Amino acid sequence: MLSIRDLKMSYGGRVLFEGASLTVNYGDRVALVGPNGAGKTTLFSIILGEEKPDEGTVERDAWTMVGYLPQEGEAVGEETVLDLATGRGGEVARYEHILKELEAAGSVDSPAYMEAHAKHDALTDPLVDAKAKKMLAGLGYREHEFHRPAKELSGGWVMRAHLARLLVMEPDLLLLDEPTNHLDLLSLLWLQNYLANYSGALLLISHDRQFMDEVVTQVHEIAERKVIAYTGNYTEFLRQREANYDAQLAAYKNQQKEIGALQEFADRFRSVTSKASQAMAKLKQIERMELIEKPAPPRKPFRFQIPPPPRGGQRAIALEGIHMAYGSLQVYSGLNVSIERGERTVLVGPNGAGKSTLLKIMAGVLEFQKGERKVGHNAKLGYFSQHRADSLDPKKSVLDEVLASGPNLREDEARAILGSFMFRKEEIYKLTEVLSGGEKSRLNLIKFLVDPPNLLLMDEPTTHLDITTVESLTMALERYEGTLVFISHDVHFIRKLANRVLHVNAGTATSYPGGYDYFLDKTGSAGDARAALTAG
Repeated sequence: MLSIRDLKMSYGGRVLFEGASLTVNYGDRVALVGPNGAGKTTLFSIILGEEKPDEGTVERDAWTMVGYLPQEGEAVGEETVLDLATGRGGEVARYEHILKELEAAGSVDSPAYMEAHAKHDALTDPLVDAKAKKMLAGLGYREHEFHRPAKELSGGWVMRAHLARLLVMEPDLLLLDEPTNHLDLLSLLWLQNYLANYSGALLLISHDRQFMDEVVTQVHEIAERKVIAYTGNYTEFLRQREANYDAQLAAYKNQQKEIGALQEFADRFRSVTSKASQAMAKLKQIERMELIEKPAPPRKPFRFQIPPPPRGGQRAIALEGIHMAYGSLQVYSGLNVSIERGERTVLVGPNGAGKSTLLKIMAGVLEFQKGERKVGHNAKLGYFSQHRADSLDPKKSVLDEVLASGPNLREDEARAILGSFMFRKEEIYKLTEVLSGGEKSRLNLIKFLVDPPNLLLMDEPTTHLDITTVESLTMALERYEGTLVFISHDVHFIRKLANRVLHVNAGTATSYPGGYDYFLDKTGSAGDARAALTAG
């Protein structure tokens, strides 16, 4: 289906990978992993023919239909959500134009013609509307939103509509670049189950380890300018990589020991007439050796200790009789929620149930119409929203922001934490005003960690983090001594941290005083849990 051989690619003198080979067969489910900047998205661009490699070949089966979901979706005009999902928003017309051009050029037997024809057929199928609605519902859309103008929605919701269109077309090979970034927990579980049973092949980039554990059967890692293949899911990849490193390091050390002994003999006896020939033989033996390269250790999560926050009262925060509405839309009517000191509560529930609204009410950044918000004794509250950057001084550097937030933090400690959150070398001197949205989100997260509140409210904190950084954050929050309330679609992150689940749905918040698996237990199974979460 897809064969990549001896690929080399470089940017600005920096080699991303060389001698890289990768094969995807029908039915394969492959994850492409590696640190940010390793070249994962670039490899996708090469596969799609958007970029040319310095060396090597990319071969695709002529009959293979390829579907691609980028990290960011294209701009939308007047089309509805359903138009995007069915291709009526421009995709059908685009394929018709491609087909006419290729027919005029006499290229009706070309792979490009066959692929465009297959995609056009899929999107003009009489059942396309029914298929699209099924996919949209699985990805979190409600029926009344199908005909809503897409331009009224956030980029994340537009991406879901584009993903729905890909699933409607059912490509032979799906290329997905961070498909879970814009999904809530329920949509992620649906997609996870769908892809685990997908009949075509899958090549994806993801930073969600639980998602990869459930979906993929192969992992290819871009590391040290190589593409290294492993069999199994992500957890198995970690085990194999560690074992491979240990074996290669042992082989390297043994060879160095042997070389040292041979060199020592040669140095000692090369001037002794009776031993000179033996000494020369030892040197030639060294020359004939195929030297084993010292392996670079696998990147490990950075361990740092969140400073102890001031001790708060037994009740961290309570909401009593909360009424909240957006115009005529009633979200809560008489809601009661209480968070005790030391609890680690995850908010789960269907899209639109009010999870982020509830977190904002707790944070005091959203006014409600009726009820009372009671903050606990000696509370120091912090609210982390991935869309909020107003706490950053635009004229301060990244490093200065962190040092100002942690008065007892040494510069070397600040540099280490910044490095673990993907701020490299000269990037720590960038002014915050030029940072991307993702960089601002990460910087705000670091500021919370170096000067923590005793009540930490977090909305999707793992977005924009690579998988190793997510693990660093998870380990730090495991040792955090304050109270945590969070929303996340990362099941591994939830499993590690939550000791209480608050199911938010239909204006209520039902408490499950246990972790995520306890919640699944109480609702029957992972499949039943999803049904319970979406019922209302």
